[in-house]
Amino acid sequence: MQGVLKYLVLLFGTDSAKKIRKPKPWKHSQPITMAQLTQMRDEFWDTAPHYGGQKEIWDALRAAAEADLSLAQAIVDSAGVIVTSADMTTCYDERGAKYELPKYVLSEPSNLIRDN
Repeated sequence: MQGVLKYLVLLFGTDSAKKIRKPKPWKHSQPITMAQLTQMRDEFWDTAPHYGGQKEIWDALRAAAEADLSLAQAIVDSAGVIVTSADMTTCYDERGAKYELPKYVLSEPSNLIRDN
């Protein structure tokens, strides 16, 4: 795995994280409610660690995804997460394991049905 880490450092530099930003606006295939979005997010976070990577990194990514941008940046920096896409959809840990986050855990869709 050391070779993978060296490759990532060469590819993305020694600065372990790009400046994080929210994903570009996106639209779900059909309008969904906040409750449905929350359920999708919970299901993702409950199953994500089973696909590989370290639970501690998944926990840090969840905390960052649910935080404001400045706190999110501090979380990924302190966890040693290598953010290769500024919207956090693709990240790596220091061992080279890849973590892919769907946009729905990072932001709300433009066609979210708001509760009144």
